[in-house]
Amino acid sequence: MNTVSNSGACAPSLYKHPHYYEEELVNAYPDLEPILDELLPKKSPLIVAKCQNHINLVVVNNVPLFFNVRDGPYMPTLRLLHQYPSIMKMLRVDRGAIKFVLAGANIMCPGLTSAGGALDEEVPAEAPVAIMAEGKQHALAIGYTKMSAKDIKSINKGIGVDNMHYLNDGLWKTLHLD
Repeated sequence: MNTVSNSGACAPSLYKHPHYYEEELVNAYPDLEPILDELLPKKSPLIVAKCQNHINLVVVNNVPLFFNVRDGPYMPTLRLLHQYPSIMKMLRVDRGAIKFVLAGANIMCPGLTSAGGALDEEVPAEAPVAIMAEGKQHALAIGYTKMSAKDIKSINKGIGVDNMHYLNDGLWKTLHLD
């Protein structure tokens, strides 16, 4: 899957007022609304950095807050998700899937439907989700569902979620852009 592999491969390309992204972000993540002014201060420039592999980063005060791949939906970075864990729907993988997810593997349906996994039945197909892990407090990845949670449960084979960003990947290591 496409990931940010090198922060030096990003170039600021678009300067926009934070209002430009507010509506899109609030529609995708309604729980962001109360903290939006804190995340996207009116006086701080918002930069969209275009990176390799068709990745865009929304950067405020040199800190990446959101990303998208190939003009898909914007998703929060894991660092932002760890600060505000309730902004996304969550799915949980079992302990056996953790090492694979942390290596960048996509999330297979059986890892979500086994005894340690958990599904939010209301998650639709093609939705950004936080990937939690059995026995862990914080998300270990952010994914994009290939099928609905109901289909993941009933089909129970194949890839259920594309792994878009995970702990220790290039985006995780990009604390700020200079």
